[in-house]
Amino acid sequence: MIAHKKEFTGGLLLFIAFWIVFAIGMSPIFGGGDNILNYMDNLYNTISKKSAYYIPTMQEKIKPFEGRQVDLTIKAEDGAQAERTARLFRIDEAQTTVSVEGENVKVSGDLGAILADVIADADAMFNNNGEKISAKYGYDAKQALYDLWNAMSAAEKNLNKQKMFKEAKIVNQVQAKAVEPAYNYYGIQAEDIKSKLGIVIASLAGYVLYTLWFGFSILFMFEGWGLKLEH
Repeated sequence: MIAHKKEFTGGLLLFIAFWIVFAIGMSPIFGGGDNILNYMDNLYNTISKKSAYYIPTMQEKIKPFEGRQVDLTIKAEDGAQAERTARLFRIDEAQTTVSVEGENVKVSGDLGAILADVIADADAMFNNNGEKISAKYGYDAKQALYDLWNAMSAAEKNLNKQKMFKEAKIVNQVQAKAVEPAYNYYGIQAEDIKSKLGIVIASLAGYVLYTLWFGFSILFMFEGWGLKLEH
C-alpha cells in the first residue's frame, strides 16, 4: 500500500521525467550529430588540449642526454610491428644502427637525438599534422604513433634491465608527456576555455541538478511508499 500518494506520485513523475530527459540526451541531436555524452566529451577535450602540451618542457629535459650512447632491444608484438618499429628508429641525426631479429628490434645510437626525433613526431601529431608523419614513415600516422608508444614502453623496460635508470626515466617521461597526449588529442582542435565558459558552467550545474533530480525522485517514491530510514 502507498502511505502518501501525493509524495509517491510526485517522485514517480520526477523519475519518469528523468528518463525522458535521458532518452533525449542519448539522441544524436547535439553538435554535429552527437549525443550529449559525446558532445560534452568532445567539448572538454578541446578545452583541455592546451593544458596537455608539454612538448617545450620535454625538449629541455632531454638536453642532458645529448650524446649519450645506448644499445636498446625493443620487443614488438609481432614481426610486422617489429618492421614498422625499425622505421621509427632509423634516424640520421642520432646515427642509429637498427636491425630486426624476429620480434626484436635492436637500436644503437644517441639517446638525446632519438628522443628529440620522437618529440618532434609527437609535436606534429599534437598539432594534427598527421600527413607529415605518414610521409615520413610510409604508413598511417596514428598507427605510427601507437607503435612509437609501444616502443618507448619496451625501451624503458630494457634500459631498466641494463640498470640505466636515469635513461629509463626520461624515456618514460617522453612517452607519458609527449607521445601519449599527442596520440590522445590527435584530430582535436584546441579551444580557449574562455570562449566556452558559459556552456562549461551550464554543464557542471546541469550535472549536479540532474544527479539531485534522480536522487530526490527515488527519495520521494520511497517515502511515499512508507519506507523510512531510522537509526
